[in-house]
Amino acid sequence: MGFHLKFKTNYIMDSINENQEEQNRENLIGSEAVEKIRELIDKSGSCFFVTSTSLNNSHKSRPMSVQKTDDAGNIWFLSAKDSMKNMEIAADTDVTLYFQGSSYSDFLELNGHAVITDDRAKIEELWDPTVKAWFTEGKDDPRISVIQFIPDSGYYWDNKHGNAVAGIKVLISAISGKTMDDSIEGTLKV
Repeated sequence: MGFHLKFKTNYIMDSINENQEEQNRENLIGSEAVEKIRELIDKSGSCFFVTSTSLNNSHKSRPMSVQKTDDAGNIWFLSAKDSMKNMEIAADTDVTLYFQGSSYSDFLELNGHAVITDDRAKIEELWDPTVKAWFTEGKDDPRISVIQFIPDSGYYWDNKHGNAVAGIKVLISAISGKTMDDSIEGTLKV
């Protein structure tokens, strides 16, 4: 018993997607991709921030809270200037972000590069009082840096009509024997 992959409309389908009665694939480009990125980040708010290099056998991933997602799809973070993450970005700007908004939907992977600055106006704009837990001197803490993540591509997996409808469709599928989950997925190109 093996598995097979079938090529259909320029992407590979597995046996589950092949049995899907509804359209469950939509690749998004430009403003539609940015809209989907902002929607899914709003549901999550935090991510796993993964750098492409590892220094001193440090971890290459860590959780991070998003401070802002702008209209161009850029994602903004505050970080300590002397953090291992900043050192890794200085060595290699390639970064991947992973988001999960709920147990059954709102998954997002973004690939791009990061730029580090200490722009005081941007720090002021991004400042949130909860960040004082890490930057004890407040928004004027000299250790604060700004990380701008600039996405170029990604992948999302979501549901079309919310978790309640998706759950009902899974139950109906289990009873009927037909694959009819409410998933939608595709590539993102900013």
